[in-house]
Amino acid sequence: MRSIWRGAITFGLVNVPVKLYAATEDHDVPLHQVHDQDGGRIRYQRRCEVCGAIVEYDHIDKAYDDGERTVVLTGEDLKSLPVEKSREIDVVEFVPSNQVDAVRLDKSYFLEPDSKSPRSYLLLRTVLQQTERTAIVQYTLRQKTRLGALRVHGDVLLLQSLLWDDEVRQPDFPALQSDLTIQDRELKMAKSLVKEFESDFTPAQYTDDYQAQLHRLIEAKLEQGEALYTQATFGEEGEPESKGEGEVIDLMEALRRSVESNRTAKGRSGGKRVDATHAEDDEDEDETPKKAPKRTREKQGA
Repeated sequence: MRSIWRGAITFGLVNVPVKLYAATEDHDVPLHQVHDQDGGRIRYQRRCEVCGAIVEYDHIDKAYDDGERTVVLTGEDLKSLPVEKSREIDVVEFVPSNQVDAVRLDKSYFLEPDSKSPRSYLLLRTVLQQTERTAIVQYTLRQKTRLGALRVHGDVLLLQSLLWDDEVRQPDFPALQSDLTIQDRELKMAKSLVKEFESDFTPAQYTDDYQAQLHRLIEAKLEQGEALYTQATFGEEGEPESKGEGEVIDLMEALRRSVESNRTAKGRSGGKRVDATHAEDDEDEDETPKKAPKRTREKQGA
């Protein structure tokens, strides 16, 4: 893992140097949209609704729209705001752990001690364990002030960002406000059913069957030669649009094209061997092969 932030937890005069790591990751197979008739890549364009031009990121500003009026905020406008650049996770209070509602939890981060002598880290971890408390903290990450819950997870400290109070909706369901009553026999039967399903939660016993089957489907199509000639259908790496037509090829077709390409290269070089190694090939060798093909995710406009 690679740390995404370095700073220190502070409570009172105690300073705990730490590194921040993302505690979760996405395991979904990355998929793209393509034209069903020829396999051509479908790309999103940042097109201006006024002049119709395709706009580059350098010429995109942000704006607020209240329904009737629009306020454009330039890059210079946003730079004028007081940006928080604190490298401290400031503990503001210690609360009973059961008071932190799960609906407020957002992203999770592991905290690693960033010191040769992690005594202060161990001290904070031990205090939280023995008092059964969670530290409510404030910190800055990616230029935004955030609220968080700091607690113990196994042998490490876990920081979980919290939603602000006005970001949590209040449910108002009329059906729950009716004068319905539950009969004793219904409650008794429901409790007996719960007892039959009682168990300890073991996350490892649950798997994402959809993603596993998606991996197998992709592998099967690759083995059967049902693959698209990527250079023709997706375009060269980095090009905003591809004009090549997609076509399905099998192994023999791929070999034939490779031989023809090699002969052409030899003819141009007078029979000498041409080194066609590219930077992309070097990068691919360093990467760990994956079962499913991986495409580069494209950034979308704000």
